[in-house]
Amino acid sequence: MRVKRMIYGFIGTGTITEAMIHGLMASPLSACSSVIVSPRSERVASRLSARYQQVTVGQSNQQVADSCDILVLATRWQVAEEVLRNLVIPANTKIISVIAATDHEALARWANVPAERIIRAIPLPFVAQREGVTAIYPGDPIVSELFDALGTAVCCDSKAEFDQLAVASALMGTYFGILDQVAGWLEGKGMSSAKAQGYLKPLFASLGRFGLESEGVDFASLRSDFSTKGGLNEQVLRDFESGGGSRALLRALDNVLVKIQG
Repeated sequence: MRVKRMIYGFIGTGTITEAMIHGLMASPLSACSSVIVSPRSERVASRLSARYQQVTVGQSNQQVADSCDILVLATRWQVAEEVLRNLVIPANTKIISVIAATDHEALARWANVPAERIIRAIPLPFVAQREGVTAIYPGDPIVSELFDALGTAVCCDSKAEFDQLAVASALMGTYFGILDQVAGWLEGKGMSSAKAQGYLKPLFASLGRFGLESEGVDFASLRSDFSTKGGLNEQVLRDFESGGGSRALLRALDNVLVKIQG
């Protein structure tokens, strides 16, 4: 059990910062943690400090960096270089970057620190409910402790593995896009939007839970189990694949990987 009180600093106060802080404050780590957030996005920073006694708002990014044990870089990638070049990070501060599509080398160059000091992570909004799975690279016991408290930490063995999981996490919009198409199809057949949404949401939530709880069962087996020979699920899968759905999906994943790798 942690004894030392840990101060987390967040530079960038957007959706992921807010989700991480909600999860942290609801976790066992909250008893020995405090948080300082950057003043940018004053509305979010003020809301967090008003809700949690352990959260304070810094006067500047530099004050955040000077005041914490663990510094979380959470700015938008478009402004990351400008922010980091104007920051001096103390030598004993652990650095976590959750900045999208920005590699160790660029972060290290902009922040003027060795690349080995930076741990990259891909937390998703579900960490607010402590249900997230977060890829981290390289592995680090303190960073793993944080993200295990926010759900589950997955330590990657290489940068290539980390990049591949980043690609996999880019499927969330596609998932909801498919459900939106199905809901639209149902509505086009005369069903109300409320009924279509009310059916699809719990159906696919149950499907996700079933997969999560099926330990030791791979996706190919689950696909087979849910595609009875000659049945409707098998027909939809066959039409999806013959219509180029699988090819389009794999092509999209390859394109995202190219973008991530720069």
